[in-house]
Amino acid sequence: MTLKGTVFKYGDNVDTDAIIPARYLNLDEPADLAAHCMEDIDAAFVGKVKAGDIIAAGANFGCGSSREHAPVAIKASGISCVIAKSFARIFFRNSINTGLPLLESEEAADNIKLGDTVEVDLADGKITNLSSGKTFTSRPYPEFMMQIVNAGGLVEHTRKKLAGDG
Repeated sequence: MTLKGTVFKYGDNVDTDAIIPARYLNLDEPADLAAHCMEDIDAAFVGKVKAGDIIAAGANFGCGSSREHAPVAIKASGISCVIAKSFARIFFRNSINTGLPLLESEEAADNIKLGDTVEVDLADGKITNLSSGKTFTSRPYPEFMMQIVNAGGLVEHTRKKLAGDG
């Protein structure tokens, strides 16, 4: 799976309350959550994000609470992938379970800038900054994780397996 988009850049320790503020946790529709994604740290995000765009961030992205609302809001906003130096473990798993691909690459996170155009190949872990011409690597996804992401998340993956479609 190859993804391509414009980068939104954030620093270290972006917690789940910054991704989707707690005051919106009563919302359960992905589009409603997306309407408030990142609003406390980047008020312009919702108005600028386009389908396929990518987030690049520092260390410990998605720290804080274990709510699935955060990766759901990011994915529903149109973000196709998040690249960071590191991710909080529960956020990483919740993201895969909701079908939002994440890649860890300290070098990519350090060298990708706001507004760059980036292309990501999840199958081989290749991250190419088309704006600078630099290429970085990340650990590629194992086949079972690619199946979950490609299905749109764990629920859809399981539904297809039970139906005999996967």
